[in-house]
Amino acid sequence: MAGRSEAPEAALRLLGLAARAGAIVPGTERVREAARSGRLRLVVIAADASANAKEKLLPLLEKRGVGYIVAANRDALGVAVGRAPLSAVGVSDAGFARRLKALMEAESERST
Repeated sequence: MAGRSEAPEAALRLLGLAARAGAIVPGTERVREAARSGRLRLVVIAADASANAKEKLLPLLEKRGVGYIVAANRDALGVAVGRAPLSAVGVSDAGFARRLKALMEAESERST
């Protein structure tokens, strides 16, 4: 499930809240590890992530049945969770994942 390339501010704020709650996994390699261990509910992938990062992530996420959204850019994802630019951020909490997905879908519907 891929989403829009622009994340609404509300979704980025929610991602920051999830980070403060300890419900995220930052960075491509940590996301891959968490996906393998079954700890992720949703992954946000930066629209400007490298082809290499996407090639490492997408097949694994699809194989493991982890939903993902392509949103924002590396800088915005990093800022949202209080880190340097990130290509991917995993969400481990089901509640945060549901709300984030709903925000992104609502934004997508408004823009179509």
